[in-house]
Amino acid sequence: MTNALHLHILGSGSKGNCSLVESPEGLIMIDNGFSRRETLARMHALGLDESRVRALVLTHEHGDHTRGIAVWCKRFAGELYASAGTPAARRGFEELPFHEVEPGEDVQIGDVLVETFPTSHDVVNPMGMRFTASGDAIAFATDTGVLTSPALRLLADARILALECNHDVTMLRHGGYPRFLQERILSDEGHLSNAQAAEAVRTLVTTRTEQLIAMHISQENNRPSLAVRTLAEALGATLDNKIGSAATLERPGGAQPLHIRAAGQDRPLTIL
Repeated sequence: MTNALHLHILGSGSKGNCSLVESPEGLIMIDNGFSRRETLARMHALGLDESRVRALVLTHEHGDHTRGIAVWCKRFAGELYASAGTPAARRGFEELPFHEVEPGEDVQIGDVLVETFPTSHDVVNPMGMRFTASGDAIAFATDTGVLTSPALRLLADARILALECNHDVTMLRHGGYPRFLQERILSDEGHLSNAQAAEAVRTLVTTRTEQLIAMHISQENNRPSLAVRTLAEALGATLDNKIGSAATLERPGGAQPLHIRAAGQDRPLTIL
């Protein structure tokens, strides 16, 4: 059976974030923190056509997720969605025709059901999402200091799970960030650590889960291989190579294995 949904990650990190969920009817963009030129270059590198983007969903108002939206919307006729209060929190967004939803509400976009849930970040009203179509599911959450109960419910049992692994606590504590910034990142309104994500995936990953993607990895306070290793250890997966760029959990009885890898800031990635 062909999977109904694919996830395309154009970039994930503090320099800019943009991903796209692909269904048979088109593409749904999650955030856009890149220039239009950069967004198109990364889309075209993955073989994606910008004319198929039918909606944009905003997780929160921070610039690394929004700085490309105003220019993108000058040539975009699709629907815009954001949590209630978020457009007003970003200068220049007041005139954009956002449909505002409360985290916890569902939105139907073509053939895709988008279930939203609250996340925990130092912004107005952040949210994560679960995308479902034809029995397939992608769960997506970044920029959250903790995982709320609704988040845990909707992140569980998805075929593709894209989950923040922002930092390694030891690297953060011994790195160059000032103390106040360390405390912000470590707070309940900051970012998930590798260890927090690893603890969560013990219950979020099921036999249905085939792809686990470490998202929003800090370039200063983490390493992709460290995030992958931490997730792999939590699930009993085996590293695919010595550098730890990916890991695999084989399953008995001919079941699909679980593949673990990391999204990059500068390397677009397609998850089928």
